Amino acid sequence: MSALKQLISVSREVIEIHEIESTKRERLRTYRATEVERIKASERVLRDYFDRIFAERREQNQVLFDGLRQAREAGDVAAMQTFVGGIVEVARISPLAQIGDLADLRRAMDDPDTVFQL
Repeated sequence: MSALKQLISVSREVIEIHEIESTKRERLRTYRATEVERIKASERVLRDYFDRIFAERREQNQVLFDGLRQAREAGDVAAMQTFVGGIVEVARISPLAQIGDLADLRRAMDDPDTVFQL
């Protein structure tokens, strides 16, 4: 009888651990989906900003962001690094360089009460 109780106890523990880990996995999936959407929204804002400020560079921006999207979809980390480097270089020589600390920008973007004037 003791072995049966021990087996039941271990089974309950396994079920509990499975439920906890399933919840953790679901939280991670939700977090990932949220972050991916946030990144995509930021990309759209940046692309729109670049297109407005640098109308003459529209084609270059299109190539860079399309390349980044294709590299991301293909999982090509080296290509992603190259495209991000190009985007950063465009940003480095743009009015965005006047923004300052990007962590401050991220905090501002996360704050729904922040108003941006472009």
